[in-house]
Amino acid sequence: MTATAEHAAADRREDVSAAAFLTRVERRLDAFLAERSRVLLEVSPDLQAVARVLRDMSRGGKRLRASFGYWGWHGTGTPVSDEAVDAAAALEVFHLAALVHDDLMDHSATRRGVPTAHTTFAELHREGDLLGDAVEFGHGAALLIGDLCLTWSDELLDGSLLDPTRRAAARRVYNLMRTQVVAGQYLDVLEQSRHHTTVEAARTVLQFKSAKYTVEHPLMLGGASAGAGPELLGAYSAYGLPIGEAFQLRDDVLGVFGDEARTGKPVGDDLREGKKTLLVLVARDRADRAGRERLDAGLGNRELDAHGVAALQEILVETGALDLAEQRIAELTSRGVDAIRASDVPEPTASGLAALAERIAGRAA
Repeated sequence: MTATAEHAAADRREDVSAAAFLTRVERRLDAFLAERSRVLLEVSPDLQAVARVLRDMSRGGKRLRASFGYWGWHGTGTPVSDEAVDAAAALEVFHLAALVHDDLMDHSATRRGVPTAHTTFAELHREGDLLGDAVEFGHGAALLIGDLCLTWSDELLDGSLLDPTRRAAARRVYNLMRTQVVAGQYLDVLEQSRHHTTVEAARTVLQFKSAKYTVEHPLMLGGASAGAGPELLGAYSAYGLPIGEAFQLRDDVLGVFGDEARTGKPVGDDLREGKKTLLVLVARDRADRAGRERLDAGLGNRELDAHGVAALQEILVETGALDLAEQRIAELTSRGVDAIRASDVPEPTASGLAALAERIAGRAA
């Protein structure tokens, strides 16, 4: 076998290994949620709806945080174990909490192709002919479900690491991640409420609400859980920051131009929600007076139909905002890939991370 063939065979083995890891994470999540659901049902059969919603919402998704957790662990050379699986599962349950709360704040109707938690419980309120306001009931239930997921993610992480030094290192990364996500989420709420915001403010929201906890922190959590030193963690950070930003910019593009069958959310939902993304802010800055007025009138209009969405999409294209976003995504992806290639991160971890970066930054719309 030639050197090239040997390298390709090794890559295929690693692809299978990464896929097998995610399969183990899925099984762990299913078992963990089933076990915790039994605890809920011991309290009352009325919690059956909570257990069902958590089960339904936990399925699907890209499992990016688990994937980055895997590669973060893998780069240390420490054999992948049940500890790594539990740490990755903890990241996914934390992500579920963030999704439930984010959907509530954004008034989103669907997630991963199924109704969001707050809309599901509002409908259960109506079907059950319960007293009070159905929307408020749905909001309260979603808040509690999100909080429950936060608690469960802690359980998974604390139960995954037996070595006290590794546990302390992983906990530092995890605690920082949680604090920064909440900070970014608050800044998002604040910026959406202001009459005017800036591209720089939107970028800060992008970094802390989503980018860091999608790539950098899962990588570093996986590494810290396996005993990674400062140099390796530094390399993960140099790669993770630009790739996380590229991921979120791609998400913003898909939020306006995406295919509902792929994204699990209605096309143009970000426009109906009035999200002041970098894409929208750049378009507004570049548009003429008529374009700005049309953008301002449509943004945040929850009754915006397909024709209205198409009209706003046209402004984003004509102003060059979409082209600029695509250029920025390409630049950030190259920066992250170059950083990991130039680092001392061993193979095949470096190649695995480079391939993952290209995949998430270039997701098909």
